[in-house]
Amino acid sequence: MQATDGSKASMRTRDTDSRVLASGIAYQEPHSHTSSLKRMRDEAQACERCELYRHATHVVFGEGTKAASIVLVGEQPGDKEDLAARPFVGPAGRLLNECLSEAGIDRADCYVTNAVKHFKFEQRGKRRLHSKPNAGEVRACAWWLGGELDIVKPKLVVALGATALLALLGRSVGLMKQRGKLLETPAGHPVLVTIHPSFLLRLRAQGDIEAERRLFVQDLTKAVPFLKQTSAQH
Repeated sequence: MQATDGSKASMRTRDTDSRVLASGIAYQEPHSHTSSLKRMRDEAQACERCELYRHATHVVFGEGTKAASIVLVGEQPGDKEDLAARPFVGPAGRLLNECLSEAGIDRADCYVTNAVKHFKFEQRGKRRLHSKPNAGEVRACAWWLGGELDIVKPKLVVALGATALLALLGRSVGLMKQRGKLLETPAGHPVLVTIHPSFLLRLRAQGDIEAERRLFVQDLTKAVPFLKQTSAQH
């Protein structure tokens, strides 16, 4: 049966909806225009743009080469990262490395950072328990994330979890609804949506862990053909 004009329009709408056009605060807000990652990292050491600096041990800035094809954006540093002053070096980071490898992506080809650069936590005795950054803290730290994206100019940004998604694509984009999709900002910045690896660490049932890990790797593999396609176009 030949499609009517109305059904064709409906098909076009569904195609557009699969690549939601949105833009988050990392792209919208004023941000650092420092000329190099090293200089920006040095400037960030004295950051007092929100109150989180008062209790964190270190600023945990992004890590990787300026020539990275992929920027991976997480939520914030954890306890291990705060002490080491490096992103994704704790249990979630080790799991991320494994899943990237399974997906055929070398972390050395990536720039790894977080939406928020200080560790936010609640003190429980000797333990420091993760506390989710609020929108104001994400907005304040978009100064640095936006600057990092400006310098690296990646072919693809991977949003690891809801906080990263807020920073990159705004409140209107739901994590689980858009998980595994390649979205695009109005300026043409491609963003792959997936979970944060710490989600896998919170699961208890072995079957759930294995299934969700496969899905996470499956999400990450979607970056590989996209990057190959992008390289061919340039």
